[in-house]
Amino acid sequence: MKTCGGATKLERKTVEKNRRLYMKSLCFKLSSLVPKDQYTISKDTLTQEDQLDQATSYIKKLRERIERLKKEKEMALSSQRLDTTTGRVLSSFRLPVIEVRHSDSSLEVFIVSGLSKGFIFHDVLSVLEEEGAEAINASFSIVGDKIFCSIHSQAISSRIGFEAPRVRERLKQLVL
Repeated sequence: MKTCGGATKLERKTVEKNRRLYMKSLCFKLSSLVPKDQYTISKDTLTQEDQLDQATSYIKKLRERIERLKKEKEMALSSQRLDTTTGRVLSSFRLPVIEVRHSDSSLEVFIVSGLSKGFIFHDVLSVLEEEGAEAINASFSIVGDKIFCSIHSQAISSRIGFEAPRVRERLKQLVL
């Protein structure tokens, strides 16, 4: 079977063009997965190479965070001990645990507290509303002697935004 030299050349050009388009779409997809707050300058002004560098940097940060969290988990598990009278695992981590995560216009709040230091769930929601957040999803449960609270919220106005450290401090005052 004979092929014309021009047809083979045209086919290679088409294959190469499709490969470049595919790589470009993959780079765009990777760039879209990196949160805006991780970019030092506007995403629109970065070259594709700069966006890949930013994505690489973000992935390295995530890996470091995973390793740090694994170590913290191992330390927490190694510090647990068994109460011989009740057979329950006692943990030495200090309560309350308050974690506030902020990304773009969303805010996630996780609280773990002891029953003796109980708090009113409604008060937590009020603090978030006062700080400009609207609860999208919230859960509250009591397991053993601990209270678990998880709230996913969104900024009421995108212009206002959140001050995550301030929210954390207010919640800390409320729960302590």
